[in-house]
Amino acid sequence: MRRRLSTKRPPSLKRASTARPGATERRDNESLGGAARRGQYRMAEGFSTPGFRAPQESETDRMKSSDNLFKRDDAAPAASSRRSPRLRQRVAWMYYVEEMTQSAIADTLGIGRITVVRLLSEARAMNEVRISLSRDVAGLSRLEIELQKAYGVAEAIVAPLSTPDADPRAPIAAAAGQYISEMLQPDMKVGLGWGQTLNRTLNFLTERQVPRLSVVSLLGGITRARAANPAEFAWQFARLFLADCYLLAAPAIVDSAATKRTLIERCGLREVFDFANSLDAVVVSVGSMIPNSTTNLFGVISNADQAALRGCGGVGDMLFNFFDIEGRLVDHPLNERSMSIPIATIAATPTRVLVSGGPDKIEPVLGAFKLLRPTVLITDETTAEALIARAATR
Repeated sequence: MRRRLSTKRPPSLKRASTARPGATERRDNESLGGAARRGQYRMAEGFSTPGFRAPQESETDRMKSSDNLFKRDDAAPAASSRRSPRLRQRVAWMYYVEEMTQSAIADTLGIGRITVVRLLSEARAMNEVRISLSRDVAGLSRLEIELQKAYGVAEAIVAPLSTPDADPRAPIAAAAGQYISEMLQPDMKVGLGWGQTLNRTLNFLTERQVPRLSVVSLLGGITRARAANPAEFAWQFARLFLADCYLLAAPAIVDSAATKRTLIERCGLREVFDFANSLDAVVVSVGSMIPNSTTNLFGVISNADQAALRGCGGVGDMLFNFFDIEGRLVDHPLNERSMSIPIATIAATPTRVLVSGGPDKIEPVLGAFKLLRPTVLITDETTAEALIARAATR
């Protein structure tokens, strides 16, 4: 005889429906469309949780999932106490952040699918799945400590990956979204960079009002925007926290150093540059010098310019300021035309958060350690291991 599980929800989650555990709720386009546009996604147990979307599974998978859950017996609590908390948390991360199916998680970790279902149920019951996962989930202590020692950062946060070659952007964004949400305090002044990973943090920020918070975009805008724009990112960020937002109303790269000076001194941008001198924290990322980098994808610089920058020793950019692996700005005219808050101003900010990862970001991050001297690094475990290996050869 099947026994109905308790539908009592963890205190940190809002009830959205009474859907069975493991069931993917089906709604018509009218009701679902509005929720999707507001950034609300449905988790497996029918709780409304911004920032997470349960992976889509086949009808067969859903039927198996429900049957397995309802067949749990009284021995389950005893068995769960013998399971590794780290394994349970890793399964939750892979399911809710990396959007892997239960079958794929089971194959990756070498465990049974029933075990995956039970671990997810336990993670929810133990309040380990909320708007974002708890810091313990994103924290790989050994790598974090080694990064702190090797590069002198005050805090390192390492997001786990399902496999070494998995796309690290969503996991890093989830860890960064949680850190930033906890960092923000009343009266703070925060400067924001831009990039594909940073833009994804919007899905993982905990929306709330932060009294007298001010947000500053550290970079001008781009003229050919696709999914994002520096100004749009800063504005969306500020909207989540009901903050004041200061924008650099100019192109990210202008035609000459003289134009840059004119825009700052005669077109009303001096106020933003002066305001940036009093920032409490900055959140930035680094770009790489590969063909599908952000600068190339958005047409900010030409292939010829990128080749010339590499010829000058450039390995990456921060706010379209291009630097070498020693953290020195390269000798190229583009660095005089970047419409950004000066790197020296950003490096003087008390809290400097660097959010980056991926195989193409190793050298850019190494250069950024010297250019920015970040106080906080948020990356993924594969990048962390590569950075630690490079530190051992210095």
